[in-house]
Amino acid sequence: MQFALALPRFFLSPSSSFFASSASSSISLFRRPFSAKCATSPAAMAYEHELSIATKAVSLACRLCQKVQKGLLAAETQEKSDKSPVTVADYGSQALISWALNEELPQGTFSLVAEEDSEELKQDQGASMLDRITQLVNETLALEKRIDAPFLSKEQVLLAIDRGRSEGGSVGRHWVLDPIDGTRGFVRGDQYAVALGLLDQGEVVVGVLGCPNLPTNLIGPEALVSPTESSIGCLFAARKGAGTTVKSIDGSIQPQKILGVVSPPLRIDSQAKYGAMARGDAAIYLRFPHPGYREKIWDHAAGCIIIKEAGGLVLDAAGNPLDFSKGRYLDIASGIISTNPQLMPALLAAVQAALQKEHHHGERVHL
Repeated sequence: MQFALALPRFFLSPSSSFFASSASSSISLFRRPFSAKCATSPAAMAYEHELSIATKAVSLACRLCQKVQKGLLAAETQEKSDKSPVTVADYGSQALISWALNEELPQGTFSLVAEEDSEELKQDQGASMLDRITQLVNETLALEKRIDAPFLSKEQVLLAIDRGRSEGGSVGRHWVLDPIDGTRGFVRGDQYAVALGLLDQGEVVVGVLGCPNLPTNLIGPEALVSPTESSIGCLFAARKGAGTTVKSIDGSIQPQKILGVVSPPLRIDSQAKYGAMARGDAAIYLRFPHPGYREKIWDHAAGCIIIKEAGGLVLDAAGNPLDFSKGRYLDIASGIISTNPQLMPALLAAVQAALQKEHHHGERVHL
């Protein structure tokens, strides 16, 4: 379902999502950043360790993904049952993050809800791919230059991948991972994200987005420098009550607080949209997938807290916060809307009016 709403300018992203800014002069009242968070609140001290290990794990996975994308071969791409492309980087990213988190957390406490499982890799036709994944994982770990850097066997890699079979839910803590969000963008050499979140009693409390191809400077028509002149690769991080930061993946730019949503429209694959929006590249994100599609929690968990801790809102089309406590899927009303608190009432009203008109007339609506 697609809408062209009479608010700011909107563009449809390749993932059937709208992503736009509040650049229109008619709504200049709303062209201010998301409100700042209080970093000295008691909540700001929580989940610090979890965010630290999540950031390290996502950084490792981004390093592997960057290497695979640079030397992407046709033999490293296969089809999942739903016909969407998946690469060895999917499996390698999941294996690395699963292994890294499990190593750091108390024994028996690690629960992971993730996109991939290893069934295809255990088949005879998956043997060469498993060899390649294991090689990439170990090469990435070796780059850490630790004296005690581990060497993982193929069996350990398979085990790490399959730790992602948890069903999640409203009790306890569950990590939520999309090892490569935006695989089509990845294969094209375009935008993608490594997205990791932590649920505590069903609430997203930690989120990390690794966006290896996203310029560290603002992007779009108002950017001061072109992407080729700026460093590439952003790591967005947020924890409950502590705000959102962004830094460069390579460490050349230290973490900086981000609070804004002010720039013109652009098109981006994956949850990189959430990160770019949180730092001010755009102000509105709408997603209305085709009828019958069920949203997965790993496609939104990390991005949701990145936006919330930057002062924004992420709601379904009925105006409800996203509920990550129901397992591997989000049961939402019609679609997902994200913007700042000032724009949300008008945007939500416009979306609901369009949905109501479509319901009554049985046609797609363009306002």
